[in-house]
Formats: sequence, C-alpha cells, structure tokens
Amino acid sequence: MQVLHGSFVAIVTPFKKNGEIDYAVLENLIDWHIAEGTNGIVSVGTTGESATLNVYEHIDAIEHTVKYVNKRIPVIAGTGANSTQEAIDLSIEAKSKGADYTLLVTPYYNKPNQKGLIAHYEKIADSVDIGHILYNVPSRTACDLKPETVDILSEHKNIAGVKEAVDDMERIKQLVKISQKQENFSILSGDDPTFANALKIGAHGVISVAANIIPKIISSICFDLLNGNEDSALDLNNKYANLYNLLFVESNPIPVKWMLFKMNLVQNHIRLPLVELDETYHEKILSELYNLKLM
Repeated sequence: MQVLHGSFVAIVTPFKKNGEIDYAVLENLIDWHIAEGTNGIVSVGTTGESATLNVYEHIDAIEHTVKYVNKRIPVIAGTGANSTQEAIDLSIEAKSKGADYTLLVTPYYNKPNQKGLIAHYEKIADSVDIGHILYNVPSRTACDLKPETVDILSEHKNIAGVKEAVDDMERIKQLVKISQKQENFSILSGDDPTFANALKIGAHGVISVAANIIPKIISSICFDLLNGNEDSALDLNNKYANLYNLLFVESNPIPVKWMLFKMNLVQNHIRLPLVELDETYHEKILSELYNLKLM
C-alpha cells in the first residue's frame, strides 16, 4: 500500500426533500472535486452523516461513489462501528464494492481501553484484506486512541494509516515517528484549523471538512507544504482560518451543508437528530462566504 498524500474530502451526503440520497447531486460534487484537484474521497464518514444512514443506504452510497469515481482518485469508505462485527461486515461490503481503503472510527459509547482497541482493530484487519485507516476523534466518541496503541497497530499489514482529529502537535510528532518507522503508513490530520501545522511537521495529508467548500485551496495548501513551499502555503491557509472555525460553530455537518446550500451545490436537507443551522450564525457565515468570493 502506498502512503496517501494530500487533500481527502470528507464528502457530504446530499439528500432530496423526501429524505432519499440525491445521487445526481453527489455525482456533481464528485466531478467538481476531481476537477479541483482533490486527492481522494471519503464516502459516508462523519461529514457524510454515516450515523443516520441505514445499512442499505450506507453500502449503496459507497457502491455508487466507487462506481462513479471509476478509479480517478482513491475512495475511502467509512465502515467504523462500535460493534466489531458490524465494522467487519461493513468493511467486507466496502471491499466487495471496490473501495480502496476503509476508515474505522474508534468504537463510540462502549469506551474500550487501549487493550480493547488493539483487539478490535486487529480483528477487523485480520478479517478483511484491505487497507484500513484508523480514525481517532475523542471529542465525538469518548474514546481516545493513544499513539502507543497506533504504534502497535501499525505493524499489521492491513492497517495503512491513521486519521488524527486531536489538536495536539506533540501527538502528531509521535505519529510521524511511527510513520517513519513503518513504511507506507499514512498520517492524516482530521482537524481543519490545524491541518497545515500537522503537514508542516510531517503529516502526509488531511481528511477535510473544509475541502467540501474550497477543494482547490485545501489541495493547493497540501501540495505546497508537501513540496517545501511553506511560506506560500501558510499565507494561503491563514486567509481561510476564519472559515475553518465557522465550519464548527455547530455540530459537523450542520454548517458545511448550509454553506453548500448557499453556494447552490446541494439542497438544504439534513437528517434528524441534526437540524438546520441556527439563524444566529447565518449573517456571520454569509459575510465570510462573500468575503472569500465563494458566493
């Protein structure tokens, strides 16, 4: 397996008014991302509302994305679950539909210890022969995957990397050291406000929410940082710092879907228990979108 480099969009799942997945709009988004230089697509991750898709929709969305992408860029399928067997079943389906990698969030709600996390991930990796990317986002899962645990898991031939969504550059440094020891092990930031800093110290890329809104910009920042053009990359990144923060004024993907709606790229539909962006934030976000010439 190769190291994954650059910008990977955690793509939204667009819905029709009746609540069904809008595949025509999804295809338009995929084409746009590829044209804008996005390096890969994460299908049905957190931003894709995986938590409220039923299992049939989940698998169908992965299959449709893989078929439409048609090997133009890698597809990473969100197949994590707090049931190890469910994660295995979803990963088997993702592989059968042609996904290039899976993304496995830490088991939420169960709160396993580090020994349990090792057993969980090794069982999945033993069961499904595909590249698995670990995903740590303790702010949402109440479960923290420690670097020393990643170090152990990185030795498995089917574990290809980690998405780290903790704003902690010391932790990123520890993970980068693991990647230097384990050939072809990818370190991907999962935190838009700090992803440039992570790449600056050795991370390989980002799985980004902001890439839904500014795909060419996120791809350009990654390209410049990976090719030693640090000053230009950080100048460009600073220009969008306020946008990164606005993307998280409410639970993701509430703000990003509302922004995409205002940019006329999706309809304004999100699944319960999430609801449309509170009007308190409308003016501030619209002002920033106009300021950045995104509308």
